[in-house]
Amino acid sequence: MKDQTKSKTGASVNRLEGALKVMGKAKYSSEFAIDNLAFAQGIQSTISAGKITSIDTSLAEKQEGVIKIITHENALKLKGYGGRFEEPDTKSISPSLQTPDVHYYGEYIGVVVAETFEQARYAANLVKVTYAKSEPKFIFDEHLDELYMPKEINDKAKTNTQWGDVEKGLKDAYKTIDVTYNTPVEHHHPMELHNIIATWEGDKVIAYASTQIVAHAVKTIADTFEIPEDNVRVITPYVGGGFGSKLQLREHGTLGIMASKMIGRPVQLTVTRHEMFTAVGFRQHNRQHMRLGADKEGNLTALSHETSAATSTYEEFQEPCGAISQTLYNTPNSLVTHKLMKLNLPSPRWMRAPGEAPGSFALESAMDELAYKLQMDPAEFRIKNDTQHDLSVDKPFSSRQFVECIRIGAEKFDWKNKWKPTPGHTKKENWLVGYGMSGSSRQSPYMESSALIKLKLDNDKVQVTVQTDATDIGTGSYTIIGQTISEYLDIPLEQISVELGDSKFPKTPGSGGSWGAASYTNGAKVACDNAINTLKTLASTSEDLSVIELMKKADLTEFEAKGTAGPTEEFENYSVYSFGANFCEVWVDEYSGMVRLEHFVNVGSAGKILNPKTAYGQIIGGITWGLGQALTEHSQVEPNHGNFITRSFADYHVPVNLDLGKIDVIFLPEDDYIANPMGVKGIGELGITSIAAAIANAVFNATGKRVRDLPITPEKIMKTKMEVA
Repeated sequence: MKDQTKSKTGASVNRLEGALKVMGKAKYSSEFAIDNLAFAQGIQSTISAGKITSIDTSLAEKQEGVIKIITHENALKLKGYGGRFEEPDTKSISPSLQTPDVHYYGEYIGVVVAETFEQARYAANLVKVTYAKSEPKFIFDEHLDELYMPKEINDKAKTNTQWGDVEKGLKDAYKTIDVTYNTPVEHHHPMELHNIIATWEGDKVIAYASTQIVAHAVKTIADTFEIPEDNVRVITPYVGGGFGSKLQLREHGTLGIMASKMIGRPVQLTVTRHEMFTAVGFRQHNRQHMRLGADKEGNLTALSHETSAATSTYEEFQEPCGAISQTLYNTPNSLVTHKLMKLNLPSPRWMRAPGEAPGSFALESAMDELAYKLQMDPAEFRIKNDTQHDLSVDKPFSSRQFVECIRIGAEKFDWKNKWKPTPGHTKKENWLVGYGMSGSSRQSPYMESSALIKLKLDNDKVQVTVQTDATDIGTGSYTIIGQTISEYLDIPLEQISVELGDSKFPKTPGSGGSWGAASYTNGAKVACDNAINTLKTLASTSEDLSVIELMKKADLTEFEAKGTAGPTEEFENYSVYSFGANFCEVWVDEYSGMVRLEHFVNVGSAGKILNPKTAYGQIIGGITWGLGQALTEHSQVEPNHGNFITRSFADYHVPVNLDLGKIDVIFLPEDDYIANPMGVKGIGELGITSIAAAIANAVFNATGKRVRDLPITPEKIMKTKMEVA
């Protein structure tokens, strides 16, 4: 009999859908062949604030192939975004084309529908718009006096916390730091552009949409168009990257569905790469004021993390940068706050590790700065301030191998022999060599998830189909769900078919927030357990027989079972987090300031690793993105008009293969059965957390120059003065 251990959870299995993707047979949402399909192109505003006074569509309407031009003057009347994901109050938010108001440069103010994409895009450029301009606000530093604390968000997400007396803790400290870090606007750029194909059948709509959460897309469409959720079907079998930008159905989805209803034909709308800078959200500019204190032995006495950021004028969004400071270290006196200002820019949105990615840069850079002042090994400084209790919510951690991550990473990297406390200690020709490290953590949510399995017996072989509305955003959902079925039904992986991303399938929380893997697989496990238990009942046996034997004994050739898993009361009594540590070596050209990543070691403790191969890919992706955050990515606002002057990959720079050095990834053995019955925790967002800090700390160790404003460009390195402890 074939060795089934090679396809069960914990095995490095190739992606089930890998061959389909390589052959171009994996259908993404914009690739469905729909008869009589029309194409839509958005019309964007060219001012940052004001009202539309007139729209002249006459020339555009005369163009070949143009079917309809939709603006606020003739658009369908829609309801507010009641289905928007995790918003405190969205009922008052108006969907697209409902008013003549303009909130930011590049806002959709209309849509052209034509027979071809090229015709729609050409005609969109011929629409002439007249505005009554208002005085816009889009320069961060000019509106610092307008910062306020968004109480509703803070109360809901517990983003603001305080315990002890920070001022006294700082006053009593042997060494302190008081510094400010800036992380700039960054933009989402998944390989697959945001898109939708919408088609109506009477009062029912089918949306082939690139989205991370199918159930939320259904709710958004139903609420916006005021139809029952049963009348909405969303299909998204493959997602070419989401990273938070596809957590909710965005304005292009509304426009595509509206256009289809108005012309009575299927409509496809794909957001262009240029429009990605204004249409799908971004990581907001975060200014983080850090104050830390420690006694002579290196024990933290106080930690203050105060974040200022910008949101849009029409919707509040706050990235919880201080979340990591609330939980990572044993801090007797703590203050974490978040404030917002309203600017005429698009609404920021979730981006991979929202809060932790920028927040960890500030916290872990500050920890490095304080260790330098104390003349302590940064790794030992972090170990000394470990805690097994989440002080922010007064709960123990379900498991925490933070110290082990640091120690094993240090050993793998040879930290004790490489790192020296004096910057500039190692030089190779014109390269200054530096070493840096950082600690990381990320909450690992676990949410209710369902799955349906269908068994079909054919002679002595059983074929299994598992269905769930879970999405695979490139992380390997197909594969780990298949491995789970293989393990708990003891059936070879090649006899299992996984079907995802259809709202007619059982509901899951979708992909995002590092909850997907644990939620999906536990839901699939329960479906397997229910199948076996029910088959035993039908077969009138309590023996541990195979699925084939049970079906034969019950005289069945086909059988179905559904399962739903979710957090228990015990789960709610603990803080459930994944932890990690990063070590890196960078080379900095002393004449140009150019930074090169030579070696990176990442150690993670994230529960049971379902598939080391796909998990490894997640970490490599996180490190790559963290490198971009540290050295290259920065969206700039044009100071006169408020548009983003970075608008393509020609000027928005992301790392490529040649930018990466040697990378070692280590997963520590861990089964956290408090987290969930399978012991699984999230890693997708842990992979980017604190990467930028490790690189920045290594740059300081190489040069003695502390760059606190990302990205760390050659110009900033050459201008920054060396620091003395």
